[in-house]
Amino acid sequence: MSRFFFNDRKQLVNDAIEGILISAPHGNLVKLDIDPAIRVIARSDWDKSRVAVISGGGSGHEPAHAGFVGKGMLTAAVCGDLFASPSVDAVLNAIVAVTGDRGCLLIVKNYTGDRLNFGLAAEKAKRYGLKVEMVIVADDIALPDNKQPRGIAGTALVHKIAGFAAEHGKSLGEVRDIARQACDNLWSLGVAMQTCNLPGSDDDEGRIRKGHVELGLGIHGEPGASVVDTQNSKAIIDTLVTPLKAQAGKGRFAVLINNLGGVSALEMALLTKELAHSALKEDIAYLIGPAPLVSSLDMKGFSLSLLKLNATFEQAINESVETLGWQKPVAFAPLRTLPHTAIHDRVEFTPSENAGVGALVAVGTQTLLALENRLNALDAKVGDGDTGSTFAQGARDIAQRLEKQQLPLNDVPALLLLTGERLATVMGGSSGVLMSIFFAAAGQKLHDGQSLPEALLSGLAQMKQYGGADLGDRTLIDALQPALEALQRGDLQSAAQAAQAGADATAKMVKAGAGRSSYVNKDNLEGVTDPGAVAVAEVFKAMVKAKR
Repeated sequence: MSRFFFNDRKQLVNDAIEGILISAPHGNLVKLDIDPAIRVIARSDWDKSRVAVISGGGSGHEPAHAGFVGKGMLTAAVCGDLFASPSVDAVLNAIVAVTGDRGCLLIVKNYTGDRLNFGLAAEKAKRYGLKVEMVIVADDIALPDNKQPRGIAGTALVHKIAGFAAEHGKSLGEVRDIARQACDNLWSLGVAMQTCNLPGSDDDEGRIRKGHVELGLGIHGEPGASVVDTQNSKAIIDTLVTPLKAQAGKGRFAVLINNLGGVSALEMALLTKELAHSALKEDIAYLIGPAPLVSSLDMKGFSLSLLKLNATFEQAINESVETLGWQKPVAFAPLRTLPHTAIHDRVEFTPSENAGVGALVAVGTQTLLALENRLNALDAKVGDGDTGSTFAQGARDIAQRLEKQQLPLNDVPALLLLTGERLATVMGGSSGVLMSIFFAAAGQKLHDGQSLPEALLSGLAQMKQYGGADLGDRTLIDALQPALEALQRGDLQSAAQAAQAGADATAKMVKAGAGRSSYVNKDNLEGVTDPGAVAVAEVFKAMVKAKR
């Protein structure tokens, strides 16, 4: 099955171009209305008063090349079909449309189709009396003995430097020469763990084995120079940096970290970290990216491009542009840190005794421990089967502290705050956090002067606010809220009766509004009481018995 969003395969490129144009942040791009088969994106503010800079090639490398059209970079981009060079007519029309007396520079990646089509178009344009020069980018070092290295991501840097020169009014010869100089000081190498998915193709070739990466594969998915038996980010960065550094020698470099389309932002960030700690770290002056600049659809890979800097190149890459795809260079510097004293949020308390409070704590914890299996069994029907164990973890910790006389039993606000702190530490999942919020908020309100029932209701309100559940959502709130409201109006006996009624009501609720049960269909919920609500009801019942 094709892994590609599209509507009409025949209109795929045209549809994508329209999307690029209407989302261009500077509103400065137009498509030349010539022929449906001719796709030329040009600057809307172009007046032919300077040297035109044109590039292009097959689509599928976005943002290249249309994403680099705009003030300071390309004058126009000629878009071919997917991974296919644009026609001679398309390139010729682009040249004629944007070239004035100052002439035109074509920047072409070193692929046979691009060289031939752009080259023939240049010769034809000369018959119209236009001055045209062509620069071929061949930055790929994957095959050192290849007489025709491919043009890959470094092409974007040539666009930037040539566009800078043209924008500053340089002559055609000067723009051509600075572009060639950029090509002579540019080296790129890429790696991928998966090739790209083509629209409409059901072929899942799996050429690259799991756990391996292919070094030096082309931006159209062509097989690489070698296969490396690792997916370790540090090892892969070292594998790229070593030959790049050997080719480029010493100097100050701008390094383009190019996402080939399918690598997550998180992975690109950690690859950038590895680069910052690599053998190249002392030579990096600027980072460009990580970002897709010259992609290969959704290829799971990336490339590094090194540009050896001089004063002109440094000024060129840093000058602002009005394009969709260019990434502003970042001056390279080590990670900055800000010293800060860690906050250890601990409840300060003094252990104390209170027989009545201690008895209630003992009853509550022992009840929850005894309920572990029953609650787990209920939760297995409506959730993930661990409610009993989760509550037992919290109860066990408090019970152990009670036994060791490590609780402030005669200081109920501190007891509630400490309980909240411990539950957040020892109870797993969201239940621990919710119960911690409940007890911590209640303890604070009790400390501030509220009565115990009011403080507990305040804790419940905070638990509802942060947790998102409410009365009727088939959670422990269905037992806890009516119990606390009854406690505020009456006594513990009334609270226990209200809790039991609330728990029983959950068995008739066939839709859960929160918690794990909200993902369970109504047939599994019907007739089963919520385990959290059961826990609340049983604790209140046990406390009533202990009071007698």
